[in-house]
Amino acid sequence: MVKLVYCITKRPDLSYEEFASYWKQVHAPIGARIPGLRRLVQSQVIPASRKLRPPDYDGMAELWFDDLESLLAARETLEYELSSADEENFIDLLRTAFFITEENEVTIPPRRD
Repeated sequence: MVKLVYCITKRPDLSYEEFASYWKQVHAPIGARIPGLRRLVQSQVIPASRKLRPPDYDGMAELWFDDLESLLAARETLEYELSSADEENFIDLLRTAFFITEENEVTIPPRRD
């Protein structure tokens, strides 16, 4: 499995609540229609955590595909194009980062308390 990760920042004219609501209620169903997509996870900043340190981003989206070829094929579809076009409705496109990765899960040994 490969994963496309987007780190996103809300548009400055939106409140955090407006951003989070749009991302979850409007954009997520659009993105969920992308062909070949196996899993979609949205991770939104916990508002109270802003007291510790202002976050670099307001959220992270993770999109899983079987392999790189499936991801590249998905990027050529109308559904992917519609999802990308919708981003301007809630994301500051100049403050976005993305990368493609494969996970390497680290096994944590049992604690001896």
